[in-house]
Amino acid sequence: MQVDGDEIDVVAEAWRRDGLSGPLVAMLELSKRAGRISALVQQALRGPLAELGLTYAEFEVLTVLRREGEPYRLRPSELTRSAFLTSGGTSNVLQRLQKAGYVEREANAGDARSRFVQLTEDGLRVTEQALAASGTAHEEVMARVPPDDVRHAADALREILLIVGNRRFR
Repeated sequence: MQVDGDEIDVVAEAWRRDGLSGPLVAMLELSKRAGRISALVQQALRGPLAELGLTYAEFEVLTVLRREGEPYRLRPSELTRSAFLTSGGTSNVLQRLQKAGYVEREANAGDARSRFVQLTEDGLRVTEQALAASGTAHEEVMARVPPDDVRHAADALREILLIVGNRRFR
């Protein structure tokens, strides 16, 4: 079966010429393709999020809170882990979201040293709009990909992430 090449194949051929091993080239192709797909979806989503006054990082934080279900709140450290941000990045995002009226911070009655971050009614509304835009962006980017191929790729990537996902690097 003839497979059409993509832009990663050109780079992979150069890696092979440079003497990289077949397994290493496959690993590099996997990470490059996963990153490229992610970048294409983010690019498709950038405009609709900007229309809502959101950055991608803000969208991520809002959706993490939304996934929690009512009352849509978490500690900042839990948000940082779930949104795959740094603590400094989370702090900056939370300041912008609070200023926009999408989140509020409240004291943690069980621990005076910590606070909760919670979606406001406006925050829930804009999150729902952003989630709809995200669904549309994914559908547009993946429109010509057969659903079975998407399912198989998602399953294969899950298997890989289960193995590599808990590694910590400096």
